[in-house]
Amino acid sequence: MENKEKVKKSGSNPNAATQTHLRISEIKDDVVILKNGGVRAVLECGSINFNLKSEHEQEAIIASYRSFLNTIDFPVQIVIDSKKVDLDEYLEKLKKRADNQTNELLKNQTLEYIDYISRLLDYVDIMDKKFYVVVPFETFTSKKVSIFTRFLERFRQGDTRSSFLSRLKQFDKLKTGLESRSETVIHSLANCGLEVKRLNTRELIEYFYEAYNPEISRNESLTDENLQNLS
Repeated sequence: MENKEKVKKSGSNPNAATQTHLRISEIKDDVVILKNGGVRAVLECGSINFNLKSEHEQEAIIASYRSFLNTIDFPVQIVIDSKKVDLDEYLEKLKKRADNQTNELLKNQTLEYIDYISRLLDYVDIMDKKFYVVVPFETFTSKKVSIFTRFLERFRQGDTRSSFLSRLKQFDKLKTGLESRSETVIHSLANCGLEVKRLNTRELIEYFYEAYNPEISRNESLTDENLQNLS
């Protein structure tokens, strides 16, 4: 009987249990705040077709990237996010356009194009790739820990009031350091010919929402009301 009660209590709030194991404490002022006190900025980077560049341009890009690596004295994380493109909304717009088309030839061509895309999606997944650079900044009081200790900490991600207050006190200093690092990375990557944009608070929340809820996010996008409830 006691075992059943324990199981019932532990499974009564699965959302809280999931949140306990997330390393993220909160997101504010365009900053991801981790439970261990560290902060992160996420930069979305464009891409260039290196093979289409001339030899001189390729050498310039390589030199700029080498300069970027020599400039930073902190680690960065490069994330490549591949996501299946949902074309249902696009095809629906084309159908409406075909229905409103007065030119019979253009209408038939539009319908044929819709049929072609629909059949193509039955055989292949059209993927969209996005590139991100994660810029870190740790607490000034952070200390080096072993790989084994970091592994165990993944299973003890519960937040406490004391750790929350500690992060709150250090946030302004951490944010200043993070801003400086982010500007360095943005400027260096821009010299490589890349368009770089820092994700704001809303974009960060949407990104992690889609990352942790891939199936749900396809049918239920975040609204302003949802964002207010999360904050």
